[in-house]
Amino acid sequence: MADVIDVKRLLGIVLLGAMLVGLTGCAGGAAQDFKVGLVTSTVSQSEDEYRAAEQMKEKYKDRIIHVTYPDNFMQEQETTISQITGLASDPKVKAIVVCQAVPGTAAAFDKIKQQRKDIVCLAAVPHEDPKIIAAKADLAFERDELNRGVTIVKLAKKLGAKKFLHYSFPRHMSMELLAQRRDIMKKTCEEEGLEFVFVTAPDPMGPDGIPGAQKFILENVPLQVQTHGKDICVFSTNCGMQEPLIKSALNSGAIFAEQCCPSPTHGYPGALGIDAKGMDMKALLAAIEQKIVEKGGAGRFATWPVPTNIVFIKAATELAFQAAAGKIKLSDLNAVKAALEKEAGANMQLKKYEENSNFYLTICDSYIFGKK
Repeated sequence: MADVIDVKRLLGIVLLGAMLVGLTGCAGGAAQDFKVGLVTSTVSQSEDEYRAAEQMKEKYKDRIIHVTYPDNFMQEQETTISQITGLASDPKVKAIVVCQAVPGTAAAFDKIKQQRKDIVCLAAVPHEDPKIIAAKADLAFERDELNRGVTIVKLAKKLGAKKFLHYSFPRHMSMELLAQRRDIMKKTCEEEGLEFVFVTAPDPMGPDGIPGAQKFILENVPLQVQTHGKDICVFSTNCGMQEPLIKSALNSGAIFAEQCCPSPTHGYPGALGIDAKGMDMKALLAAIEQKIVEKGGAGRFATWPVPTNIVFIKAATELAFQAAAGKIKLSDLNAVKAALEKEAGANMQLKKYEENSNFYLTICDSYIFGKK
């Protein structure tokens, strides 16, 4: 009888062990099998974000689902919301990253959270009010636009500017951070002895689209230089305007301190006819510098040495994977800073938009082309 009991016990232990191994294996598999959804612009709106998403897709393969929002996102917010919320229909999606977080992102995150509390939502370069997006996202970050209102003007003066021209349009000026930055730029110009000039450009979301806005910039910059002289620094709040702005500034002899989204990849390659495919940042900076110097713009053109929106997407994706796996908390400023600096390969200043906020602001030093 004792032998029979021992056999039963042995069988029970074996079966229990098998069940535990099976459960552990399934849990581990599930933990490693979840997906992250990436939402970016198309190539025509901003190539940086799209290419960054492609690179993350290449790294993580099927664990990344990449979708884009419409070019005309202001008129197609429902489509944007649908694209973002559609990712949550896949039960394996445990995190969603949106960059740029265009209007509709907050509503989409809210809708997702109502249906699935388990999804981690991250937003980079939000177009909506910081307090609104911070209330809906688990983590949001943006360049320190308010501080840039000071640093861009001071850099422009360092590059030789006597005037500062700010291109924008009502839709952008209705965004709190962009409007505040414009006001800070104007105030800083007064403090630094520069004349502030504001020019209303066509909205790329308007009837003439991106081509119409780009055509305006190409034609208007030379007129502004004729009126104000070459020692005027030109700046625009829109991504689609950067290439024609750089090209026209260089051809007309103006100054260009920084893009709306500072990066060696943003506007410069297209404006200068550089094929940046396969180039690392060091090689691209050298290629841009050569073209700038050749065309007489040495010491008058600059950017950040790293593409911030690419850094944002890559860092946010890595943070999303870690947070969804329970390895980090997105409230950990040090963890967020480490992720940003790892992707940037450079020091990134980081601070909270408000105390106890999950909205972080970043800034980086500038690279001046042709500076001796």
